[in-house]
Amino acid sequence: MISSDISLSRRGFLRGAGVALGLPWLESIRAWGAEALPPSKNNSAPRRTAVVFMGNGVNPHHWGAEQTPEGMVLKDSLRPLESLKNQLLVFQGLWNPTTVDGPGGHYPKMNLLAGVKVKQTTTDIEVGTTMDQLLARHSGNATPVPSLVLGTEGPGYGTDSGYTSIYSAYISWSTPTTPAPKEIYPQQAFDQLFDDGSKRRRDKSVLDLVSDDAQSLRRVLSKRDLVKMEEYLSSVRELEQRIERADQFSKKETGGMGWQPTVTAPTFARPAAGIPAHPEEHMNLMLDIMVLAFQMDRTRVATLMLNNDLSGMNFGYLGGINGGLHELSHHANDPARLAMYQKANEYHMKLWARALTKMHETNEGERSLLENSMVMFCSSLYDGNAHDSRKLPVLLAGGGGGTIRGGRFLDYTNDPNRKLCRLHLAMMERMGMQTHQFGDADTALTDLA
Repeated sequence: MISSDISLSRRGFLRGAGVALGLPWLESIRAWGAEALPPSKNNSAPRRTAVVFMGNGVNPHHWGAEQTPEGMVLKDSLRPLESLKNQLLVFQGLWNPTTVDGPGGHYPKMNLLAGVKVKQTTTDIEVGTTMDQLLARHSGNATPVPSLVLGTEGPGYGTDSGYTSIYSAYISWSTPTTPAPKEIYPQQAFDQLFDDGSKRRRDKSVLDLVSDDAQSLRRVLSKRDLVKMEEYLSSVRELEQRIERADQFSKKETGGMGWQPTVTAPTFARPAAGIPAHPEEHMNLMLDIMVLAFQMDRTRVATLMLNNDLSGMNFGYLGGINGGLHELSHHANDPARLAMYQKANEYHMKLWARALTKMHETNEGERSLLENSMVMFCSSLYDGNAHDSRKLPVLLAGGGGGTIRGGRFLDYTNDPNRKLCRLHLAMMERMGMQTHQFGDADTALTDLA
C-alpha cells in the first residue's frame, strides 16, 4: 500500500499481483527524480528520446519545408503536422557518407543511428552500436526498462548484393554485431511496461490488480491530480481493450492466425495470433505503447519501426493504392504511382502526428511530455525510386526539455560537414551524455536552440 506521505520518489508505482504501474507526473507528489539526466532539479521532468522509422524513402517532390519571413511552410507530405509545427524541426541535407559506396540499394543504408559502414556479409553481420543503445546504457539505470525497441514486422531471411536481409529489419543495435531484440507483438510490448507481465493473469485488467494502491493514492491527491490520474488510468485501460479487441479480431478473421507483412512480397503472410489484423491498428498500438512508456517513465529511450525497409506492407484499405510499400517506392516518376506513394507518405505522417499530439496534450508541470522529449522521424532513403541516400528525410519533434526551438527548416545542403551523426551528438548531449565523437562525427549540431 502507498503511504500517506506524499514525498514519493519518481519510482513510485501502483503495485499489484505481479505488476507495477508507473505513475505519471502529478503536482501533489515530488515526482521527478532526474539523478541521471539534466536538469538536476528533483521536480523537473526527465528528457526522453525516441526514433520512429518508415521504410522505403519518401516522395522527393512533396517532402520537406520552406523557411519564409512569415515562418516555416510545410510541404504536402508534412501537412498532417501543421498543428504541431512550432514543435518541429525539418532538416534537409543530413546524411551518412558511408552509405553511398559499394553495391546494394537498401541494406548498406541501414546505419541511420550508427553512422559507420554496414558490413557486406551474409553471415557475420556488423553495423555499429546505435545512438539509442548508448543512451540506454547511460540513462537506463534511472528506469525499469533501459530502452523500448518496437516494430510491426519481423526479419526476413534472404540475401542481395552480398548482404543479408537481416539488416533491413533493425535500426537499433546493442553492439556492433547484435541488433537489439525488437518486439512486434502489442501484447508483449504492453507487458514490458510492467514489472512482471509474464506472470500476471490475462483475464484481469492491470487496473484491477493495482486498484488498492490506486485508491490509497487518491486520498492524497489534489483535485487537479485526481482528474489527471483518472484520465491516465482510463488511457491504460483503453489501450488494454484495444489490444484485446485486435487479438480477438485477428483470431476470428484468420481462424487463429494473425497476419504479418513480409519484406519480400507485397502480400501479407499470416503468422500466429497476436498480430493485429489491420496495419493501422498495429502501428497505432505501438505508437501508443511508446507514448505510455514515456508517460509512466518506464523508459526514456525508444525506437519504433513502423515498417521494415523493403517492406511490402499494403495500404490498399486507404483506397486508390495498389501494391506494397516497396513496390510503390519504385514509382519511376509515373504520376499514378507517385500519387499512391504520396498517399502512403502522408498516411505515415498522420499516424506520427496523432502520437505527437497525445504527447503534446500530456502535461508534466512546466512543460508537456512532447516538450520534454525529442522524437526523430526518419527513413534510410530519400527518393526510394533512386535508392538515394545522399540526403535523408529527417524530422525532429519536441523541445528537449526547453533546449530546442521548433518551427524551423534547417538546410545543411551546402554544409561540408552535414553528417547525420552530428544531430545524434546534439541529442545525446541533451540527454546528459557527453561524448567527443559518435559514428563519423566529432562535433554536434549547434543551431537546434
